[in-house]
Amino acid sequence: MTNDDRARRRIPAGAAAIAACCVLALFEGFDLQAAGVAAPRLAPDLGLDPKVLGWFFSISTFGLMLGAAAGGRLSDRYGRKPVLVVSVAIFGLLSIATGLAQDAEQLLLARFLTGIGIGGALPNLIAIVAESADDKRRGRALGLLYAGLPCGGATAALVSLAGAAPSDWRLIFHVGGAGPLIALLVVTRFLPGSLRPTPQPRSNGKAQKGGFIEAAVGDGRATTTALLWAAFLLTLLILYLLLSWLPTLMVARGLSRPDAGLVQIAFNLAGAIGSAAAGWLMDRRSHRLAVIAAVFCAAAAAVAALAGAPASLAASVLAGAAVGAAVSAVQSVAYVMAPDFYPTRLRATGVGAAVVMGRVGSAAGPLLAGALLATGRSPAQVLLTLLPILAVCGGLCACLTRRPVAEGAAKAAGPSVTACRSHDAEGA
Repeated sequence: MTNDDRARRRIPAGAAAIAACCVLALFEGFDLQAAGVAAPRLAPDLGLDPKVLGWFFSISTFGLMLGAAAGGRLSDRYGRKPVLVVSVAIFGLLSIATGLAQDAEQLLLARFLTGIGIGGALPNLIAIVAESADDKRRGRALGLLYAGLPCGGATAALVSLAGAAPSDWRLIFHVGGAGPLIALLVVTRFLPGSLRPTPQPRSNGKAQKGGFIEAAVGDGRATTTALLWAAFLLTLLILYLLLSWLPTLMVARGLSRPDAGLVQIAFNLAGAIGSAAAGWLMDRRSHRLAVIAAVFCAAAAAVAALAGAPASLAASVLAGAAVGAAVSAVQSVAYVMAPDFYPTRLRATGVGAAVVMGRVGSAAGPLLAGALLATGRSPAQVLLTLLPILAVCGGLCACLTRRPVAEGAAKAAGPSVTACRSHDAEGA
């Protein structure tokens, strides 16, 4: 008996697959936020002006959109595991390349390609976790997966404290690249999935075709897809506005930069807890509407509290943690619901399209905050602008609870290797 066989006997296959995906999600979260934590030392070291620095922040988002669209479709066609492994390898290697960049052109190219890898991995992680957990535990499994993203962001912030020299920003990207590559060597054995799925025939004997259009609007999903896309766009708009501008807003209110960094770390760590808790609560399908109402009300209250908090470290850390937990819970709600609306053979394509729309929001959020500040709005006014957006987003998620789920989505496969592989075999 090999070591792999012994490991699989000790750990249920579904639980092992979920744990493997959570580990990879942590490194994905690390690389997503690496640019933000590296920027203060990276910009002067490479002599980047504000315009180029803005492109450095944004260009990975364009790569991520491309990667999410392509990665989801390729996953449904060729299988979850190979596409996920390739995507993780891409963002690992290109993160290392980012740390080796010597000028702006190399830096931007490396970040764009890193974004492609990150985007390709995310819909596959969601699909594997959704298909590896049984229905009673799917929400908490997806909540744990999403919790890995803010944990990775907090880890990136901690790594950034390791050095003070101008060139020490390179260490952040080297860790962010080496980490997922090493993790792949350990966790790949636990990822289910066939290398070449076989098409499933229709009742008339013809193979089912799949693609973006069918995933988005097939079987009457047009309204559901529109609601889901809008929910992803608005939740990520809120999240990335805060991720990008929270330290700056805290400094503008009178905190020192190190203290603002502590608020950011508290935001991320509490976000992991909020994500996991929301996923666990969403497992009770009959209570989802009440959970959504509670989560969005909590997010609105936390944002209002942060806007009105005094400029002291203790109050700001507590309010920042509350906002992180609540806003991440809001995003977790959308992630938990998304896989239910698409049949297995189109799941990664459908979720990947929602991720793409979410990235539009992640690009719009920082731009919205910048535009508001440019018009003379105070940090508190910028934060309060999020309240009506939260209200609209909450309404969208409430409407989604009334939409029909895809056939078989409510009866997820049990956590076994055989079941997971049969899911992956339902490619286009």
